[in-house]
Amino acid sequence: MDRRSFLITATGAGAQVAWAQTANKTQADGKPSEGLQRIARAKRAALAMQRRDWEQGILAQALLEAGDREGVILLTKAAMVQRMPDGRLGVVVSGGPTDPAMGGVAYAQAAEWTGDPAMHEAVSGLLEWIRHKAPRSSDGVLYHVFDGPEMWSDGFNGAPPFLAAMGFYDEALKQIEGFRARLWDEKKQLLAHIWDEGKRQFQDGHFWGGGNGWAAAGLARVIRSWPRERSAERARLAEFARQIVDGSLAHQRADGLFHDVVDEPVTFVETNLAQMLAYAIYSGVAEGWMPVSYREHANGMRSAARAKMDAFGFVQGVCGAPEFDRPGISTEGQAFCILMETGGERVVNA
Repeated sequence: MDRRSFLITATGAGAQVAWAQTANKTQADGKPSEGLQRIARAKRAALAMQRRDWEQGILAQALLEAGDREGVILLTKAAMVQRMPDGRLGVVVSGGPTDPAMGGVAYAQAAEWTGDPAMHEAVSGLLEWIRHKAPRSSDGVLYHVFDGPEMWSDGFNGAPPFLAAMGFYDEALKQIEGFRARLWDEKKQLLAHIWDEGKRQFQDGHFWGGGNGWAAAGLARVIRSWPRERSAERARLAEFARQIVDGSLAHQRADGLFHDVVDEPVTFVETNLAQMLAYAIYSGVAEGWMPVSYREHANGMRSAARAKMDAFGFVQGVCGAPEFDRPGISTEGQAFCILMETGGERVVNA
């Protein structure tokens, strides 16, 4: 990638930094708000946890939006230590081909802040991996794992936000539409979890809450980087995000949370979807693509998730690491607490 392309990156990544301005201003006004106090607690707990490539990435994105410049740079440097020859970053234990891209926007911003040639090279290598090397289908849609031709709902928060922030809008849109064509259930207004491209059938057709949350949050990040002049595409992306929110809200519990599989009450009660949806809603309200009335939904989910934070700052009841098949704690749960609280602070102080 040449330097001209990387300047496009700075514009896209810089759009994410706007979230930091409200947080910094609020801290300067005196006593931090409850939201800012929770961000600090969630961050301390998150940094105490072992992390895999996507966890490193989503935490870096959370610190970027919370205005923690030093934290973003440190996480980027740490991801570079675990750089693979193929361009992937942060690969201690990799979840899949596109998981390292979850931190791509934050890593790109760190490179711009520092001017470090090694960082620029690392981000260029990650982009090269995503654009040209990562395994994908015959029509160019990226796979989520190495050991099979599978597309997962999680993928909406992998490559698309990174590609959009780097200025590769058509590629970002191709990934989004490719995932949507395979995973979207029009009647349910929800995404199934896993599609097997080889078998042309669902590997997991359940409506996993976490996957729908990843998608809603990923779309919010894409929209933030989307050019205003491409208004029809932006409106379609916004409508898709709203549909996922609506489809999920149709299954919300009275306590403001959701079941792990949102339409299956026998599955455990899970915390992170509420945080993910609240973040997407706050993003949309602040940026004008989500109706303001949805803020009340976000506020309710924020309250429900807040009740799950323990004395150490860990958000309990999310899909728990390391297998994410039961309630527990995870770095991604901590990251989305930060993202939710940052979004809430921005809306309150708008």
